[in-house]
Amino acid sequence: MSSLPKHRYSAEEYLALDREADYKSEYVAGDIFAMGGASPKHVLIAGNIAGELRNRLRDTNCQVYSADLRIQAESDNVYYYPDVVVVCGRPEYRDSRRDTVSNPLVIVEVLSPATRNYDRGDKFAHYRRLDSLREYILIDQEACHVEHFVRREGIWEFSEIDDCQGSLVIPTLDIAIALKEIYAKLEFLDD
Repeated sequence: MSSLPKHRYSAEEYLALDREADYKSEYVAGDIFAMGGASPKHVLIAGNIAGELRNRLRDTNCQVYSADLRIQAESDNVYYYPDVVVVCGRPEYRDSRRDTVSNPLVIVEVLSPATRNYDRGDKFAHYRRLDSLREYILIDQEACHVEHFVRREGIWEFSEIDDCQGSLVIPTLDIAIALKEIYAKLEFLDD
């Protein structure tokens, strides 16, 4: 018994479908992946860091976007919806719809059990191909733990923070955010 060949979508087909859909989907090399809902912890952390970034960058030329801004991650072959994106200067849009950006400076992903390995692996490999990207931040939602990648002179440097009393220093933006602020109102901080 033979199976039908799987349909490979073009980027144009994906964008047309995604723009009309009631839910978000990501696109990788012809395949479309529907995004599931996020946990309350995930949403709270993403909102916390987006809010802290927005407050600290208020008087700069940087914009902070959360969850609904599509990123064109690799030529016309990969599209993602990061949890938080910072673009400084003029956003570079894919087309006149102005709903897809290709020049993020900082990307933040909140790790979930289902996506943590992908966020660290293949997704980061796609993000690294963005010339504009300088920092990639992964925030655990189950414990006070942040993984931080900074590109300096073409080399990605890795650090991590496990101390809830510590701060996430984002050198590209010249700011620091206390982990207590990132994890504000999460129950495990009260343990």
